[in-house]
Amino acid sequence: MEWIKQFELFLFDFDGLLVDTESIHFQAYIEMCAARGYTLGWNFTQFSEAAHHKGTGLRDRVYADLPALYEEEPDWSILYQEKKDQFLNLIERDGAQLMTGAAELLNALEEQNITRCVVTHSANELISKIRRKNPILDSIPYWITREDYANPKPSPECYQIAIQRYAQPGDRIIGFEDSPRGWNALNMTSALPVLICPPDSTYLPKFLEEGVCYYPTLSAISQPPSQR
Repeated sequence: MEWIKQFELFLFDFDGLLVDTESIHFQAYIEMCAARGYTLGWNFTQFSEAAHHKGTGLRDRVYADLPALYEEEPDWSILYQEKKDQFLNLIERDGAQLMTGAAELLNALEEQNITRCVVTHSANELISKIRRKNPILDSIPYWITREDYANPKPSPECYQIAIQRYAQPGDRIIGFEDSPRGWNALNMTSALPVLICPPDSTYLPKFLEEGVCYYPTLSAISQPPSQR
């Protein structure tokens, strides 16, 4: 992984990028609704489309598909807390697997002592439980979680905070995201934004048309992305 030496700061999204939590979040929404007597009749593709484009996408789609749930509980923060509780239970029971190439990249960055930071909209409580299940994540020294900023992606605020805190003048910065709203947030900063997602992602063709830097997995990177 000689290419990693081309950069002084690595920025990582978390869910779906380092850890395979997207399916767990999906199941948590299903179980949150079921606990209230509702069936969330989505497949995973529908969940991903709602989750990956804007910060309120899941809330808007759940309420649109389950208007009776909105009538019962219009305060999304209450439903989200119930969903978070379901997620924590699932993590405690089943754990969460690292995404392909994540462990190898994190080990290489630690060996080279390259600064790295996770920038996520997940709360620290969720992150802490996943870290306990995957000790390699503790090799990442810096974490920006939901508690650290006001405006979620696609606002660049969270990434700007990370860059202000951990980059030195003149540093070459690279960031990795798996969703359109996350990539758009990165793209509004001084970091080189890299999209990592499966080849069958519904949003990928548009990004490829625009010439973004793309890889299907972290392990597929074999040369400095800026040189592609």
